[in-house]
Amino acid sequence: MNDGTPIRPARNVELGASGEEFQNLHELVRKARARLNQNAWDYIVGAAETETTMRRNRMALDEIAFRPRVLRNVAKVDASAEVFGRRLRLPVFIAPVGALEIFDPDSGAAVASGAGQFGAAHMLSSVSEPGLEATAKAAPDALRFYQLYVRGDDAFVEDAVSRTIDNGYAAFCLTVDTAHYSRRERDIAKRYVRESRIRATGGDFQKGLEWRTVKLIKDKYKVPLVIKGIATAEDAAIALDHGVDWIYVSNHGGRQLDHGRGAMHVLPEIVEAVGGRAKIMVDGSFCRGTDIVKAIASGADLVGIGRLQCWALAAAGQAGIVRMLELLEDEVIRCLGLLGVTSLSELNKTCLHPTTPTNPPSVFSAFPLLDIEPYRY
Repeated sequence: MNDGTPIRPARNVELGASGEEFQNLHELVRKARARLNQNAWDYIVGAAETETTMRRNRMALDEIAFRPRVLRNVAKVDASAEVFGRRLRLPVFIAPVGALEIFDPDSGAAVASGAGQFGAAHMLSSVSEPGLEATAKAAPDALRFYQLYVRGDDAFVEDAVSRTIDNGYAAFCLTVDTAHYSRRERDIAKRYVRESRIRATGGDFQKGLEWRTVKLIKDKYKVPLVIKGIATAEDAAIALDHGVDWIYVSNHGGRQLDHGRGAMHVLPEIVEAVGGRAKIMVDGSFCRGTDIVKAIASGADLVGIGRLQCWALAAAGQAGIVRMLELLEDEVIRCLGLLGVTSLSELNKTCLHPTTPTNPPSVFSAFPLLDIEPYRY
């Protein structure tokens, strides 16, 4: 008889001080709230205009139920995945977020180091400190990807790709869903302009971005190319025609186009269009182990963790990132075991069933025990 002991792989995990403090993911969020000022808090919990796309991200996940199988031997459950020739403890990468320095002074270096320490991948944003080279130096052994906002001409792009390769990043990611910067109404209502927005230049280059830049990168460089911001089968097909290696399904966490579809509403369409001809990443309100399992069962190869990393970073720095991943791993392993499978490779659409959400969607609806009001300031 199961006595409630966590289903875990045979490994010894030293949790340290942060592990003793944080026993649930929502405790990281609560600690982050206590440490962050209102501007930093609104930056990470907010989204574009009515914040509808962000809520739909969560709703799309909550509209999926599980179909568990029973009487299967799940004494040993493995949540690991092989990506880029590396074995990761989870099929997870820490998604690119700009201005991480507002959550912790070590910024992207702390996140990359934490991801590497645990055994997950990390994607660094080009608008997050301490930059491409310093982050690579801080986490030389981590599986790292680099994400670029285009702020210059072809030479600017080529320089970024070359530096990505020279510094040991496993893939280069081009973000394509930010042609125009969105209206972040939490900031507008306070008449607050973030310092990073004041410093931002070269926005017209992102507005003018076309498929020719994708072709330029593929023709000149051998590094695996990720296109972030694909949201339709039509654009996925064009990306395949250009030889893109990874399709990154994302709506920027609801922070760009308002009234878009939730990421998990988009994912099945992309999986069908791709048909195994490229790998697929996805992000968009993934913050529980069950969310990760749903994405993998739907056809994703890697799942990006966005807002949750910021809360973990603000709560406890690098140790918070490690602890977040430990808790996610525990949730994933429990979910797999209760579904009646022992590995990610056994997941498919037969594990899932459409359903009606029980909680109103919000940035915190994955944490019903969290006593924080997300829409008041």
